[in-house]
Amino acid sequence: MSDYRAPVKDMRFVMDEIAGLPEICQLPGYEEATPDVADAIVEEAAKFAAEVLAPLNRIGDKQGCTLGAAGVVTPPGWKEAYRQYCEVGWSGITQPQAFGGQGLPEVLGIAVMEMAQSANMSFSLGPLLTSGAVSALLTCASDELKSIYLGKMVTGEWTGTMNLTEPQAGSDLALIRSRAEPQADGTYRVFGQKIFITYGDHDMTENIIHLVLARLPDAPAGVKGISMFLVPKFLVTADGSPGARNDAVCVSLEHKLGIHASPTCVMAFGDQGGAVGWLLGEPNRGLEYMFIMMNEARQSVGLQGVAIAERAYQQALAYARERKQGRNPVTGEALVTIDRHPDIRRMLMTMKARIEACRALAYYTAGLLDRAHAAADEEAGKRALYLAEFMIPIVKGGSTEMGIEVASLGIQIHGGMGYIEETGAAQHWRDARITTIYEGTTGIQANDLLFRKLMRDQGATARRVFGEIGATAKALGASSRAELQAVGQQLGAALQAWIGATEWLAANAKPNLSGVLAAAVPYLHLATTVCGGWLMGRAALAAAAHLDRGDGDQAFHRAKIVTTRFYADHLLPQAAACAASVQAGDAAIAGMGDEIF
Repeated sequence: MSDYRAPVKDMRFVMDEIAGLPEICQLPGYEEATPDVADAIVEEAAKFAAEVLAPLNRIGDKQGCTLGAAGVVTPPGWKEAYRQYCEVGWSGITQPQAFGGQGLPEVLGIAVMEMAQSANMSFSLGPLLTSGAVSALLTCASDELKSIYLGKMVTGEWTGTMNLTEPQAGSDLALIRSRAEPQADGTYRVFGQKIFITYGDHDMTENIIHLVLARLPDAPAGVKGISMFLVPKFLVTADGSPGARNDAVCVSLEHKLGIHASPTCVMAFGDQGGAVGWLLGEPNRGLEYMFIMMNEARQSVGLQGVAIAERAYQQALAYARERKQGRNPVTGEALVTIDRHPDIRRMLMTMKARIEACRALAYYTAGLLDRAHAAADEEAGKRALYLAEFMIPIVKGGSTEMGIEVASLGIQIHGGMGYIEETGAAQHWRDARITTIYEGTTGIQANDLLFRKLMRDQGATARRVFGEIGATAKALGASSRAELQAVGQQLGAALQAWIGATEWLAANAKPNLSGVLAAAVPYLHLATTVCGGWLMGRAALAAAAHLDRGDGDQAFHRAKIVTTRFYADHLLPQAAACAASVQAGDAAIAGMGDEIF
């Protein structure tokens, strides 16, 4: 298995040219995120990922976690790596300084997160869930609970989880049966079983803070009757240290296709009389609060698609440069490395172009979240938030689908050796496969994009995106460079396909709801393709400007333009096919019975 080296040049380029870090560091509270600080953070995170996390990836995949009498045991090296991760300060890089964090922008945090995910996805899931739990507590916990828990969660001394899913309630949370009974002392006794709980138990920290969805005795039916509770693994004593064991136990571990070293737990609450918990926020608003975690997690899972794809690409490229086979069909040279074969080059460029496009999408969205958080003008902050929320299902759904496809191409480039576990190529595909499922399937992301994001403001945010893409296409077309003109032409055509599909959806939302629902995922793929082309176009314009000025890494900037041209030639034309699929809806099966299946 090849080593992992973070693509620092591309990360810094995207942070500056696409996410707008130079402007973000001028916002109140982000003044410390200077270029020098960003360079230092990215370089140190890259070193940590390569030297500490990446070597554990294969060990974790082969050995996994085990469940014993004392709880879950992580693979060798896990506890030590986590301790180093926290000591360096990676766990609190974007968290508030008031609770021990560094308060840096999301666009810096996302780069650190990508490196950890590429180096060792199973490891990265623990900090990811903790970060989401911190965000939820910052929003809805009482000051008392914040003072007890947040400091130790921000620094990583304690981790956090998200407990939604139950055996009978997967994506349909209205079916949740877990219950919480109020006690005279203001606490609650929580009862129920949760499944698929990432890092629900482990041996890396002395306490685990569970955020649990459950129903109060007088709760209304459905999703409107769900509350959220804080349930620690160990009750906290007056001096802030863990005390008595709470009635919250991992009863089994799932045996999974991938991410073997990430403990996916079945959690039992209340088997011994009730797990002690505290209500977070107001009764019956738990789902609302949980979606704070969910939105952050969706952005982070989208980034996992980018991260795993990057790792698969690096390994495939290294293999292709070493493996000798066949004759170069163009030059006639015998026994060449397979990276000289046109079809291998096509696959490698497809991997590279798709990764760079989705990385740009993820970092761009992180920059929007920073602007929404720190904007001095309330209206500007609202516009940035709406645009970020519009992008999140595209990042999550589009990037995770991309990650699976790129990991599959990595296996293909390895040939038969890719199907052999010892090469490690298969692990990337196995690890990536869950990403389109958890935190909301691709279908759920597509419906979110259509019904919550596209239509919530009568399409105003979408029209804003269309306008910006059109402006980029126009700028590309006005370039003196023929390759950028070609990109502008393809981007303009793809944009028109997206606009046409959007107009069809708007016209059919009421009279043909079934057809619109059937078109949701093709629409998400369409949006991902066009938005990726848009940001690659912006990247190419920035790279061309650097070339014209003669500054920066000239080879890197030339490669960025070539990669963008490849994206335009080979990926943007797919927008027209996606648009046709959208507008076909469910016409082929409308009115047919189940016998067609």
